[in-house]
Amino acid sequence: MKIIESYRDDYTISTNKDKLDILSIHKFLANETDWAKDIPINTLKTSIKNSLNFGLYYKNQQIGFARIISDFSTIAYLGDVFILQEYRGKGLSKWLINEIMQHPNLQGLRRWILLTNTAEWLYKKYGFTEIANPEFYMEKHNPNVYNSRNTTNTNKTLK
Repeated sequence: MKIIESYRDDYTISTNKDKLDILSIHKFLANETDWAKDIPINTLKTSIKNSLNFGLYYKNQQIGFARIISDFSTIAYLGDVFILQEYRGKGLSKWLINEIMQHPNLQGLRRWILLTNTAEWLYKKYGFTEIANPEFYMEKHNPNVYNSRNTTNTNKTLK
């Protein structure tokens, strides 16, 4: 997939995986979020390897991130969106989401999915709404999967 970069003053958004500061992303996700608390770095690396990633940089320093999981035909999941606290309030989240929504490989999708309990106001600006029929929604969710005390074998075959 073609690398896309966008610039605004001293800020850059890039889909180049080689630019990502994995340690910085890991530090934020593992320590500052509810959804990825304690995520192992190898799990993060695998998720990045298998996603379309958007790094947000200030003078080449990673200050934000988002990733898309998609078949690039019918559906996309937007996840792991963050901007470091000291860079919030500058319109960067709107710029980041706009760049994601306008990415050429993410056009004409039937469905976008995102799970959030923060910044609903931001996503609503881009057409996201609450689930119209939550009774149709199902999930298998293990919020403690990264907890070191959780030793459940997730590779068991279902019978």
